[in-house]
Amino acid sequence: MSEGRSRLMRTAVLLVAPALAVVLGVFLLPMLYILVLSFQDKHEQFTLANYLVFVQDPYYIKILWRTVKMSLLTVLACLVLGYPVAMYMAQASSKMRGLVTFLIISPHLVSVVIRNFGWVVILGEKGWINNTLMSLGLIDVPLKLLYNELGVVIGLTDSLIVYMVLAIATSLYQIDGSLYKASGILGAGKIRTFFSVTLPLTLPGLVAGTTLVFSLSMSSFVTPALMGGTSVKVLPVIAYEKIMTQLDWSMGAALSFLLLASTFALVALFTRLIETKRYKEVFNS
Repeated sequence: MSEGRSRLMRTAVLLVAPALAVVLGVFLLPMLYILVLSFQDKHEQFTLANYLVFVQDPYYIKILWRTVKMSLLTVLACLVLGYPVAMYMAQASSKMRGLVTFLIISPHLVSVVIRNFGWVVILGEKGWINNTLMSLGLIDVPLKLLYNELGVVIGLTDSLIVYMVLAIATSLYQIDGSLYKASGILGAGKIRTFFSVTLPLTLPGLVAGTTLVFSLSMSSFVTPALMGGTSVKVLPVIAYEKIMTQLDWSMGAALSFLLLASTFALVALFTRLIETKRYKEVFNS
């Protein structure tokens, strides 16, 4: 028995070893190097100056708050727009479910750069939305839908809503249909059933989708750079400029790890608040 277990363990190690080697060489070691670099000055001496500059400079605090705020707005937009789609997928036939899944995934077959340029055409001052509204006489001056926080949130929502929809839909698929019948028998209407049955049972998917959307929004670089322009700076863009433009690797590394720490702390706090005693059984099931 012990020999069989040892053989099984050796097989498992051999199967996992290539993936571990890739993760170690491509991710962990470079991350450790950047972490060490963040604590060095120009003379490669240990220092906390990079982190102290971030804490003491209101400019960096403002950038961090803007990054968090736009990420939260993106999560809210994905949740509001994505939950009804997930509910429709859960109630639709398998054919329609497959079609809707294809429709929400298909934009990701195109580069994010191409998608953002498409939004530039739609949201620009002479874009499709402004031209339509002005031709109908609804507005006299073009709306500013681009190169501001609104434009960035629209672009991020377009890129990340698929994660929210699929995560919530996965939880909806697992709900036993008899629970809805029992709720109706007990006299609950559709709204009461949603808040008492559907919403609590989809919390695992909601948490998963929120975590994915928020984490990806916090670390997004391409969309804020293209749709925010020079007027909307977020932490990933600032870190990139520090490293690639100013060649300040130490400060750029510090900003990168502060972004990582902020994202991890906020996600952990959100998960802790959601997984309260009231809904603990939902997550343990």
